[in-house]
Amino acid sequence: MTRAFRQQIDEGILDHAAGLFARHGYPLTSIRAVADAVGLSKPGLLHRFPSKEALREAVVRRSQELQRDVYSQVHDMPPGPERDRAVIETVVDQAQAHPGLLSLTLGFHTLLETDARDAPGGDTRILIEAFGSGPEPEPERLLRITAAFSAVSMLVLAAHRAGKPSAWRPHIVAIACDSFGHPHP
Repeated sequence: MTRAFRQQIDEGILDHAAGLFARHGYPLTSIRAVADAVGLSKPGLLHRFPSKEALREAVVRRSQELQRDVYSQVHDMPPGPERDRAVIETVVDQAQAHPGLLSLTLGFHTLLETDARDAPGGDTRILIEAFGSGPEPEPERLLRITAAFSAVSMLVLAAHRAGKPSAWRPHIVAIACDSFGHPHP
């Protein structure tokens, strides 16, 4: 099996596991449920991720990688409507490619956690900082960011269920950007 193929399988496992964690919570998601979701036996899944905790750690690590990717794409842009839109577009593209991971990361509860490091999808501060608001934005700004991410999370999943992720992308971006109150370009 080639390395690229193994990595693709692992990405699918992480995405499905994250989606189940987001939907049912980590404590209520079993290794068997994840294995069933990806078409593996429980021993087959445990061969790749030796424990439920190892799987959770891998999910959080991948979530953090995606967040750092968003930040790296926009960190040189000045804060403002263009940067906000660039963050939203990048997050929508990631969400379409990794719906489970982004459901876990973007769940509204993760952005409002009192200690973001304990959020189910891992520390979300870097994703918040991608908007150029600093690590602790004003409450209204944090609520707008949360509204945008909640819209992205819910609408991308709906687009996947409808089989129209590409067709709905511009609408999802526009709706998420509306959360900030910026004029449309």
